[in-house]
Amino acid sequence: MPLAGVKVLEFGTLIAGPFCSRILAEFGAEVIKIEAPGEGDPLRKWRKLYPTEDGATSLWWFVQARNKQSVTLNLKHPRGVDIACRLAAEADIVVENFRPGVMEKLGLGWDLLSSRNPGLVMVRLSGFGQTGPMARQPGFGAIGESMGGLRYITGFPDRPPVKTGISIGDSIAALWGALGALMALRHREVNGGAGQMVDVALYEAVFAMMESLVPEFDVFGFIRERTGNVMPGITPSNTHTTRDGRHLIIGANGDAIFKRLMLAIGRQDLAEDTDLACNAGRDARAAEIYGVIDDWVGSRDADEVLRVAAEAQVPSSTIHSVADMFRDPQFLARGMLESAQLPDGKDFRIPGVVPKLSLTPGGTRWIGPRLGEHTEAVLGKLGFNPEVIDGLRRDGVI
Repeated sequence: MPLAGVKVLEFGTLIAGPFCSRILAEFGAEVIKIEAPGEGDPLRKWRKLYPTEDGATSLWWFVQARNKQSVTLNLKHPRGVDIACRLAAEADIVVENFRPGVMEKLGLGWDLLSSRNPGLVMVRLSGFGQTGPMARQPGFGAIGESMGGLRYITGFPDRPPVKTGISIGDSIAALWGALGALMALRHREVNGGAGQMVDVALYEAVFAMMESLVPEFDVFGFIRERTGNVMPGITPSNTHTTRDGRHLIIGANGDAIFKRLMLAIGRQDLAEDTDLACNAGRDARAAEIYGVIDDWVGSRDADEVLRVAAEAQVPSSTIHSVADMFRDPQFLARGMLESAQLPDGKDFRIPGVVPKLSLTPGGTRWIGPRLGEHTEAVLGKLGFNPEVIDGLRRDGVI
């Protein structure tokens, strides 16, 4: 695996930090997740729970923590902090997503850890970053999505902004964190072994995805507003409802693609209309074009619409529920529904790994572990004998 030999120490909880290190773990990094004794990551109890020997565990946990080792440490105990420092001294990457200042208060701040391990890369994910007037304020993904501009433009113009359906702000930040970690490792490799801090703010992670928002406002004073399922200036691309009540997307905003679609639905007049040969012309007549497509789609079942669009090489898809994904041949062919086993041996499916590497693909070696499952093994590698480990447990350190 491409990250074999890379050691990662994770102090994160819930989404952004754990998703960042999950990506690294999926491609071979050794990820040691530090959790509070008796409690663990709150994600263990989020959403749908499955009965396990310790009560019940979130199905989400089994995915988010796959390929990780769980070590319990009481970071409010000096000996727990000392063990964490020893683990960080051997790590290539530390990932944390606490509010700025928390790691310093625990005695695990960047200055201390990097002084003991000059090659360390520390990924710090937080609501507003490590600096600035809002740095110490709490900020979840929803706040990052709101400040970063995503919520403002999501939804319909006659209704309040809506969320996208998942905690996408956290996930985007996690992706930037993983990318930053790999860039920092590359820098370390070619620049004498120096590590560095990777500072990811959730609102900035979202803001970085906001396309042309900034220059359009700065040059023209234009503020992008909510437009529902259409994107002004990119026509046609919209959601349509079929005769059998299914919702699908047709994206025919390319010049040649639009012409092919119009020919396929029997509208040669629009296909040959020179005013519609470019996006600007189509956008000026968007209502007319969408009316034509709505009428055509609404008089046919989804299977026929998709067949005609595919034959005309026009991008299209039904809007999939997870049930649709389970029977979609593309998902199955690409291994996007991996088989795994729950702790009691029951088979279940988890999402496949992204991206697909041709020579060194990622994969799932095990699902999210039991709380503290690897504590003894990891401490043993640090030189702690069984008697000392038992003493740490009696003292509430682990």
